[in-house]
Amino acid sequence: MKKLIEEFKAFAFKGNVVDMAVGVMIASAFGAIVSSVVEDLLTPLIGMIFGQPDFSGIKLGSIMVGNFINAVINFVIVAVCIFAIVKAINKLKKPAPAAPEAPKSLCPFCMSEVNEKATRCPHCTAEMKPIKG
Repeated sequence: MKKLIEEFKAFAFKGNVVDMAVGVMIASAFGAIVSSVVEDLLTPLIGMIFGQPDFSGIKLGSIMVGNFINAVINFVIVAVCIFAIVKAINKLKKPAPAAPEAPKSLCPFCMSEVNEKATRCPHCTAEMKPIKG
């Protein structure tokens, strides 16, 4: 039992698990904000354009088309918000600088690329003369 508790502690307090828990909590709070934007701001605007703020009353027989329309609008807004946030975060991240490539030269015999510091060509084993710079 003690080993099981130790294994659980090692799992639960790993950086990835804690980071994921924080992400879930932030996503939950962000979901509430997006729901408020949809319900309190955009749905009334759509209602002003189309004459009704809530589409849940639209039915085709017993099929609740209005609820589906509300869900699609909500999804599109959430997707646009997440896209905008991810795009902004990616802009803030600076890409790692690329490692400079070792200078290359051509072997005068086989015309293969050879590192500038090589003394022999790895392809044809010809002796390479050092490049003076």
